[in-house]
Amino acid sequence: MRNLLCWPLAMWLLLLQPWETQPQAAGRRCHAGPMDLVFVIDSSRSVRPFEFETMRQFLVGLLRSLDVGPNATRVGVVQYSSQVQSVFPLGAFSRREDMERAIRALVPLAQGTMTGLAIQYAMNVAFSEAEGARPLRERVPRVAVVVTDGRPQDRVAEVAAQARARGIEIYAVGVQRADVGSLRTMASPPLDQHVFLVESFDLIQEFGLQFLGRLCVRDLCNGVDHGCQFQCVSEGLSYRCLCPEGRQLQADGKSCTRCREGHVDLVLLVDGSKSVRPQNFELVKRFVNQIVDLLDVSPEGTRIGLVQFSSRVRTEFPLGRYGTAAEVKRAVLAVEYMERGTMTGLALRHLVLHSFSEAQGARPRALNVPRVGLVFTDGRSQDDISVWAARAKEEGIVMYAVGVGKAVEEELREIASEPAELHVSYSPDFSTMAHLLENLRGSICPEEGIGAGTELRNPCECESLVEFQGRTLGALESLACSLAQLTARLEDLENQLADKK
Repeated sequence: MRNLLCWPLAMWLLLLQPWETQPQAAGRRCHAGPMDLVFVIDSSRSVRPFEFETMRQFLVGLLRSLDVGPNATRVGVVQYSSQVQSVFPLGAFSRREDMERAIRALVPLAQGTMTGLAIQYAMNVAFSEAEGARPLRERVPRVAVVVTDGRPQDRVAEVAAQARARGIEIYAVGVQRADVGSLRTMASPPLDQHVFLVESFDLIQEFGLQFLGRLCVRDLCNGVDHGCQFQCVSEGLSYRCLCPEGRQLQADGKSCTRCREGHVDLVLLVDGSKSVRPQNFELVKRFVNQIVDLLDVSPEGTRIGLVQFSSRVRTEFPLGRYGTAAEVKRAVLAVEYMERGTMTGLALRHLVLHSFSEAQGARPRALNVPRVGLVFTDGRSQDDISVWAARAKEEGIVMYAVGVGKAVEEELREIASEPAELHVSYSPDFSTMAHLLENLRGSICPEEGIGAGTELRNPCECESLVEFQGRTLGALESLACSLAQLTARLEDLENQLADKK
């Protein structure tokens, strides 16, 4: 509400008019490019008749501001209570008048509030090609607007995460009695742009104006499954992918060249405690896979292992199990959330004693392959970390600490190697972790950080011994030459002193 105080007077005057009677000149319609838009409307018994009528008028008014058509914005409407009912699917109407007629004929269901069921229906049915949604290959943004006035009577976190993972952008609009926590669980990131809370149905126009404002200048990258490995940049009705400095875009237009020099044994310790929550754990797995995309994963190149910890520690897969990035990423996505306490010290002990053993796939120390541990946590440890954090670094493991949310800075710094500024990263929210990749890229990526140019050579091989002897003899010859020059200079100084006497 605070940001609404800065709106121009003309906008406020527009807002004070009944939404359905506001002028909708053709030139003022929102031309946002093709989009599949589904409204998921709460019609439970807690929504009173006059409130439902206000919401009906809101929908009709919003339709008049959209550029509706088969090749522009397709609109579908779903209402829900204890059951879900399709008012009309995406492919039913191409004319605004037909949509308005169906909305005016809408009869509320007046039962419970099964919001999770409604989101599942939208994901599986409303956005299906059979219902009129355009194929995923056409990359038309899929947007769901969920309007509710109460707390869901079923679970929404998991199904909302699945919907977002399928590329559906979710706006969560809460009215009056709506539960803010549930709205945040449903909505797409960034939450400040996808969660709306209005005091009454009479003020739902506030959301309509803000929604249209964002829609008309919408960032395609935010609503499209763009597939960019690092960064997506919108350009009008299109977009393009960008790579970090020093890396080039590959022929697919989405991925960037990977690290090719050097080798690393990398073990990730991932916090699976109950404070993380299931939907955020899915974001963590996605983040881990973005790290995997940075590296040239192979038995001879970078090896990756994953350990999850809560009140106990579980090796999800050791360093030596997978030889390609695709295999690692599939294994990461299959990891199941543990949901218990936060025993970071126990996890560090496991890392030191087991994760970097040759039995787990780590390469022998004689090969000088850098050993890197990355600890990901969202809160304070319930056990002591000091002993095993120090032991990890004594064992030559380069430690990185990534904290999110309520992570404790002192603990992150104690876990991390020195200097802490290069080995500690923090994000206040799980949905904004992407920026941490750039911080980690130069450190973990062997061509730019640790392990640059490392050669896997057996020191006992004949060629290595010859090379070693050659370098040693050369160094000794150089040293002998330097000593001879120093002796000559000393003799010269002694002669000069003798002459002065």
